[in-house]
Amino acid sequence: MRFLMLNWRDPCNPLAGGAERVTLGYLTYLAAKGHEVFWFAPLFPGAASEEIIEGVRVVRAGGIGSSILEAQRWFRRQPRFDLVIDQHHGIPWFAPWWCRTNCVAYIHEVLGPIWDAFYRWPYNALGRWQERRTHWLYRKVPFWTASTSTKASLEASGVRSVTLIPYGVHTVALPDLEAKPLRQPLSLVVVSRLAPNKRVDHAMRTLKLLVDKGINANLTIVGQGIIEQQLHQLASELSLEGRVKFTGALSEPGKDAALRRAHLLLHTSMREGWGLNVIEANAMGTPAVVYPVAGLIESTLHEETGLVSVRESPDSLAECVLTLVNRPNQYQVLRRNAWNRAKTFHWDQVLPKACAWLEAQARRGRD
Repeated sequence: MRFLMLNWRDPCNPLAGGAERVTLGYLTYLAAKGHEVFWFAPLFPGAASEEIIEGVRVVRAGGIGSSILEAQRWFRRQPRFDLVIDQHHGIPWFAPWWCRTNCVAYIHEVLGPIWDAFYRWPYNALGRWQERRTHWLYRKVPFWTASTSTKASLEASGVRSVTLIPYGVHTVALPDLEAKPLRQPLSLVVVSRLAPNKRVDHAMRTLKLLVDKGINANLTIVGQGIIEQQLHQLASELSLEGRVKFTGALSEPGKDAALRRAHLLLHTSMREGWGLNVIEANAMGTPAVVYPVAGLIESTLHEETGLVSVRESPDSLAECVLTLVNRPNQYQVLRRNAWNRAKTFHWDQVLPKACAWLEAQARRGRD
């Protein structure tokens, strides 16, 4: 069968993140099963118009404003596809109205407040409105997501069919849970795109609060993005130059090593589709302390695999960290629970069921 993914970024895009890694996981599995798999995305500087990535043919054309038209032009020249996957990220591809074949919508999160992180009024309000309107227009299209929070948001907008398919990770859990006493200096880590909606500055302010309370702690920030320079400046303003380390983007082994060394992962995003790096950290024996937002409250089970703060504020997050500093035995229980749970989210467990659903969608109308 022939599958097409429409996505606003591809794995090689400098702005690609967890969403693209997850998408590639599904598509490479379909390709390995012998299906023809295509990924259409906008061009970016230095990108080839076509290339093959892990068995998936990536096709690039147009920019953010013209890619939908370019996708239609390219699509009309292709043999029939069995399934088109219209991946939303704030804006859809409107594929159900032009692809003339089986189509599903794929979404990681409903952006909601994330519009406020990138745009001022009235553009943020317009973004929120069009997102809700789009979901209503797509109400008869089958949706696929990983988060019950996202599912609930879609259903509130009138979407009739939402299938939950959990994310998987390539990260293989440690074969044995090695000893890692919770002692100072406390090692904290953030793994994230450095973008406004990720609120990495909140993690830095959490570190400052801990230091001011007498905790010897440091923070490693793994990732790159448009606000990196602002975060460097903030580290200086908070007098944290010697305590905050910016690594930039790391290879998968390098990222795993950073997660393995840390005592805790901090996650302060506005909302997530799931929180992929929470599970990756768990696989390395590192629990997470996260904000109480969509996605993160599912990837982290409060007081079972990590802690969820009461409020979306650095002081609330710092209180959670202090709770564990004062209860090192609880920390070890969280570590073991998180490590065991992470094993159930490896791709080997997730992909067969997920791709069986996609194949079933591709066969609709044939059987």
